[in-house]
Amino acid sequence: MEEYKKLLEKVRKELPEHVFNKERFEIPKVRGHIQGNRTVINNFLQIADTLGREPEGMLKFVLRELATPGEIKKSGGIIMGTKVPASRINEKIKQYAHSYVFCYECGKPDTKIEKEGNFSFLKCTACGARHAIKSKVRL
Repeated sequence: MEEYKKLLEKVRKELPEHVFNKERFEIPKVRGHIQGNRTVINNFLQIADTLGREPEGMLKFVLRELATPGEIKKSGGIIMGTKVPASRINEKIKQYAHSYVFCYECGKPDTKIEKEGNFSFLKCTACGARHAIKSKVRL
């Protein structure tokens, strides 16, 4: 038992310090406006960057969930083809984060998506957990 505790202590010392930080991670809220019958979101690329994901994959998920067309503008924002309240967009981004960003074990956002053949896995760099994820959306 003593040897086991010593091994645990050794492993804990070798882990990066950020694993033990308990700071709260927040997903930025969308900033934008309604323009005619379209919705313009100005900070979509910033949100994707904060989550550490490709904006195209995240946009595809959000547009599919909201059943609306849309595209990324050259200026870095997105335009959606219908009027969509910011609260619904925020809800879908949060849903995306829970499915494709946050670790299922430790809840940290320190994950990467790994592909092996036709399968995609969410690999946590904080705790080492690895879970299969739905790849309905090309991420």
